[in-house]
Amino acid sequence: MILIDSHCHLDRLNYKKIKKSLDEILYKSEKKYVKYILNVSTSIKNFEAMTKFIGNRKNIFYACGIHPFYYQKNIKTKEIIKKFKNKNVIAVGEIGLDYSNKNVVKKKKQKQMFLKQIKISEKLQKPIIVHTRNSIKDTIKILKKKKIKKNSGVIHSFNETNIKYIKKILDLNFYISISGIITFKNAEKLRKIIEYIPLEKLLIETDSPYLTPEPKRGKENEPCNLYYIAKKISEIKKIKLVKMSNIIRKNFQKLFKVKIK
Repeated sequence: MILIDSHCHLDRLNYKKIKKSLDEILYKSEKKYVKYILNVSTSIKNFEAMTKFIGNRKNIFYACGIHPFYYQKNIKTKEIIKKFKNKNVIAVGEIGLDYSNKNVVKKKKQKQMFLKQIKISEKLQKPIIVHTRNSIKDTIKILKKKKIKKNSGVIHSFNETNIKYIKKILDLNFYISISGIITFKNAEKLRKIIEYIPLEKLLIETDSPYLTPEPKRGKENEPCNLYYIAKKISEIKKIKLVKMSNIIRKNFQKLFKVKIK
């Protein structure tokens, strides 16, 4: 069985606290069937730091983009584009909108940066990894306006509980990625809504080191915990875990245009 963590931040784990090295983290993940990981950046500076820390590994892919919290007024398109010379860089992300805090970057600037990076993805013909928090209406509006069905993308760490948003996302030919939130005790509404997501449009992620799933709540999240997320979804979908993992693997390959052995 092969599990793929479609959204992770290996470089943000507190290695001193967990008393493990990166190699130990990856070894532990493989033991829990997590064979491939997509490590996602939040800024150009972060991308450079994380790729230096992790290096080139055959089982780790990268995404390069600027998170809405890290607005850069004078961002140059070339800065992102040149990162794709590395064959392990397979997506533009994470990008999007976040209206969760009044003190963060203004909505107008976030939208400008989001649109600029969508244009980059169109030029590169790469999918996008979308972060949306308290901003799903504007996110869908922008994606619909840009009509980016060709390259598509994924809404990461999906936690909306209104079925109308699932329908709108699917109409855009986007994938939906589920994180550890699905295991939380207070996530019953989300568990019910998951039933409406077709397996053919589903991805799974840890968003490590954040959103640690049950039964590991209270600890730093690691890619190995993807197993608990996959198991919970297979229970909800009433499908064998091995069969579900095969479908999700195919989804990952199709979206990101990569080959998984």
